[in-house]
Amino acid sequence: MSLVTTAWVVIIAAGMLTFAARGSFLLAAGRLERLPPPVLELLQLIPAAALAALIAPAVLRPDGEVVLLGPRPLAGLVALVVAIVARNVLLTIGVGLAAVVGFELLLG
Repeated sequence: MSLVTTAWVVIIAAGMLTFAARGSFLLAAGRLERLPPPVLELLQLIPAAALAALIAPAVLRPDGEVVLLGPRPLAGLVALVVAIVARNVLLTIGVGLAAVVGFELLLG
């Protein structure tokens, strides 16, 4: 089997597995009401955990090294306070973006 054929087989298999994994949740959607309440509460936290997993490296490791006192971590703290106080996603994003730009200009 050539390298190109192997690559296409892997791509198609990965696509089918991804489709099956995502489709399994749709098939199980009718059974979600029967899950215990603590499990349902945990499932509601998954989007926030996924978002945190995407944001934390960008905030704490902007150039590959851990930075605790820099423009991005400070802007992250500002955005966190706005998120907790205002509970408004768009406001949090706007203030966080403005804080990153402001701190980058002030601190370099």
